[in-house]
Amino acid sequence: MPRHPHHAAGAPMLDGSSYQPHPAEVQVSTSGADSSAGAAARPRLSAARLLAAKNARPIQSLDDLAADTFESDEELEEFLAFTYAERHRDLA
Repeated sequence: MPRHPHHAAGAPMLDGSSYQPHPAEVQVSTSGADSSAGAAARPRLSAARLLAAKNARPIQSLDDLAADTFESDEELEEFLAFTYAERHRDLA
């Protein structure tokens, strides 16, 4: 029997049969804020309009991406050593 997960159990099918879910199939429904049912569709905007709305500017240089994440070179070295050790921990 074909599987039609978007039909409710016992729902009539076009071929005259009725849908019966597979025994391992679980029907799930959502409600509340995480449900998009009945939500009004937002108009799609072009990338140019989205960028203009956010007042975004193109990256001019790598300096635009620079961030002072670590307060010192020593802190950076500690982080890199820790990251290296963690990545190779399970390989030994």
